[in-house]
Amino acid sequence: MRVLISGAGIAGPTLAWFLAKTGARISIVEKSRSLLPYGQNVDIKGSAITAIKQMGLLEQVRRFNTTEKGTQFIDAKGRPFAPLPQKGSSLSLTSEFEILRADLATILYEATKDHPNINYLFGTTIEKVISNDEDTVKVKLSNGETQDFDLLVAADGQWSKVRKQCFPAEDISVIDQDMYAVYWTVPRLPDDNDWWNIYSAVESRIITLRPDPHGTIRAMFTLMPCNEAQRKAWLEASKSDRQTQEALLRKEFANAGWQARRLLDAMDQAPDFYFQAIQQIRMSRWSNSRVVCLGDAAYAPTPLTGAGTSLAITGAYILAGELSKLDIGEHPSKALKAYESTYRPFVEKMQEIPPFIPAMAHPRTVWKIRLLQAFLWVFSKVAKVPWLSGRSAESNDDGFPLPQYLELNEKGYQ
Repeated sequence: MRVLISGAGIAGPTLAWFLAKTGARISIVEKSRSLLPYGQNVDIKGSAITAIKQMGLLEQVRRFNTTEKGTQFIDAKGRPFAPLPQKGSSLSLTSEFEILRADLATILYEATKDHPNINYLFGTTIEKVISNDEDTVKVKLSNGETQDFDLLVAADGQWSKVRKQCFPAEDISVIDQDMYAVYWTVPRLPDDNDWWNIYSAVESRIITLRPDPHGTIRAMFTLMPCNEAQRKAWLEASKSDRQTQEALLRKEFANAGWQARRLLDAMDQAPDFYFQAIQQIRMSRWSNSRVVCLGDAAYAPTPLTGAGTSLAITGAYILAGELSKLDIGEHPSKALKAYESTYRPFVEKMQEIPPFIPAMAHPRTVWKIRLLQAFLWVFSKVAKVPWLSGRSAESNDDGFPLPQYLELNEKGYQ
């Protein structure tokens, strides 16, 4: 099988690793000229841990752990008042397998780049999907080449250009969470610690700091607009340039307190500034003839779920497993439908976000902040009860047992 994958992030290389073991020939196109060393924390949970184990990469993931000990909520003076159990507990917000997205992408790239059946084409995109029919999917690449493939996989992220070409607009729903997040990296100071520090400010603002294994600190600002004028300003900024986005952040967070000024002062020097409207992607169907969407391109769940990376890894495994069951020359649509029917119920469950959760985490007024702090303080005390916090996060059941594919096992899988 000749497979073209668009996107060298998490989902694409994971799929390539599993497919290559079945004899498929895979090309991966990536618009960047090299892997970008950017991206914030992601974690690996449940069935995705099993998939990473099968790839033999779990120890590498451990070696690139972010060093984050756990999560603590802090007040305006930086004093922790509600520390949660440290990582390894099922009640911790810090995963046992916490890793930077760029580090995980590098691990997956290194595990696949030398395989004789896998070819990476950096600085290359799919310029046009010329045809997608019973026989092949024909594409024109940005390097001028026109090629035929048996399957095209859109693993190019939440705003997939391949998906836009191959699926009508009515197949795609964008679910807005009325929330924005901005990320960047700042120099580490001697007073910084190895916890995920979360601070809530009035007017629905949050500032967090997280450690990384590279000697720097990862900053994140989030906001839920409080009125229509603010909502319009943030929406327009999300579609504008970095200068406009930075100006809005300085205006909105200058008086937020805690370390807001330090982070804002360092913002323009950050190499990885990223401004994001928090939105889900839901599709009425994940495939169209010989084209299939994978990971965020099909079902971006938003950072609010903490599930995007795990869904991408597990989805790649299932897609590879279903494709491995095809007979030689058989149209892939049978496998693509099986991938969706097997995985969609779990994906939809993971995409469920109670509407009150984002607003509860972003209190507007002082008294709501105090109410939230009181709740978090009580929760942190209850979470210390041994029988509640002692369970290992690694063994945490996410409710989706990883399917077993005999066709993969026969080719050396454990």
